[in-house]
Amino acid sequence: MQRDTPNKFSPTTLALHWIVGLMMITLLAIGVFMVETKAYALYPWHKSFGFIIFFIVLIRVFWRVTNGWPTPAGKYSQIEHLLAKVVHWALILGTVFMPISGAIMSTMGGHGLMVFGMEIVAMNPDPADPSKVIPHIAAIASFAHACHSWLGYLVIAAVVLHIVGALKHHIIDKDGTLKRIFGAKI
Repeated sequence: MQRDTPNKFSPTTLALHWIVGLMMITLLAIGVFMVETKAYALYPWHKSFGFIIFFIVLIRVFWRVTNGWPTPAGKYSQIEHLLAKVVHWALILGTVFMPISGAIMSTMGGHGLMVFGMEIVAMNPDPADPSKVIPHIAAIASFAHACHSWLGYLVIAAVVLHIVGALKHHIIDKDGTLKRIFGAKI
């Protein structure tokens, strides 16, 4: 596989960045919509795509760890380097722990885990009322729910900062960072 160079990202880096980025933004938007509107019909889709993206995220994290971080396209202050590291780590960790916390929330809450109709973890239906479920471990499900919610807000904030940073590089610094993430050589 082709490694990143200081002035161009490899095709693997570009593909993983855009697949994970667009999927996470979509899942975050759907998650917020589901919570706000109680759109329960979207939960199976949200869980299925969340499960799938987790494995793509693991590939991306492995790729990033083994290939290192991209070389900055220009000279920046220490505070800009620090902010970039914090945002990038928030994105990396958020994209790992969002699907994990969602899966724990669902399975420990007794809802099971279905991926496009295939049962990964069985539901735990209430024998007295099969339309309801019995949590396996309610405290863990509740903790995972809180983590999933807070991580959602953290990842949304990190995505916004990431986009603002990319636009700052493009509009103010004019350093080619944004062009590079679209595949151009700078």
